[in-house]
Amino acid sequence: MKLPESIQVMERGWLSSNNVVLHARTGAVVVDSGYGAHVPQTLALLEHVLAGKKLARLVNTHCHSDHMGGNAAIRAKYGCRTSIPEGEAALIDDWDEQALILAIADQRAERFSYDDSFRDGDTLQMGGYDWQVIAAPGHDTHAVMFHSPEARVLISGDALWENGFGVVFPQLFGRDTALAETRATLEAIGRLDVDMVIPGHGRPFGDAGAALERAFYRLEGYEEDITRLARHCAKVMLSFALLEKRSMPLAELPAYVARVPILAELNSRYLRMTPAAMAEWLVNELERAGAVRRNDGMLYATGN
Repeated sequence: MKLPESIQVMERGWLSSNNVVLHARTGAVVVDSGYGAHVPQTLALLEHVLAGKKLARLVNTHCHSDHMGGNAAIRAKYGCRTSIPEGEAALIDDWDEQALILAIADQRAERFSYDDSFRDGDTLQMGGYDWQVIAAPGHDTHAVMFHSPEARVLISGDALWENGFGVVFPQLFGRDTALAETRATLEAIGRLDVDMVIPGHGRPFGDAGAALERAFYRLEGYEEDITRLARHCAKVMLSFALLEKRSMPLAELPAYVARVPILAELNSRYLRMTPAAMAEWLVNELERAGAVRRNDGMLYATGN
């Protein structure tokens, strides 16, 4: 299967989300803007893809750092209209770093302003197609997806990847419905007519049914054992931080896992290790997965 000519995907690495550019005579729309540390690359890619054409609008599937980190820079360069999910508006207005999972996870984003918001059930015109806005809570309470019945394409954000979905946080920050929300979102995707899925990370793919089967299998494992989810979250959080930092002295890692609030809370609530034991466990697990390597007292991200 091929995407319509008006839809162009800039597939990024794991620190930045994919950017989806939807072309039209009235101007292009870009969905999601990547991580702040990648802003120069994002702007260069966008300039190349637009090739002098107008960027009319920037839209976010949700407001995590890897999806909205380039919002301020894109808005400043192109003066484009910026639209976010309605549920994210109060968090952006207040710049709530806990709800946005920024400083508490050792992540950063430049504060930005927006022009309007959209909600579940709305329709957006992008790239010559009508896109239905569909609520996609789970990974993020206020996340949405965009579905074009005519093109039979789903822009899924982090609600569905080819081999899973965005990390779900286990009963943190007073929220204990994330797994149930994730299941409801996956079931909603299963009811759509979809030939191609454009995920927030990874390549676009065609077999949504197989991806859903893998996602439900993973979800069931988390539902059966919440500590499995907590362990996954801890590994994801450290992996993300290392992708930005590129390296970290191994001797500093115990203090780091004790200092970063989300890692400290995961450990206190579920893992119950000393900081040194948690640090060693994380390194062993990520090294086994090929995500990090050790050398001469340093821990390096591999990008895998």
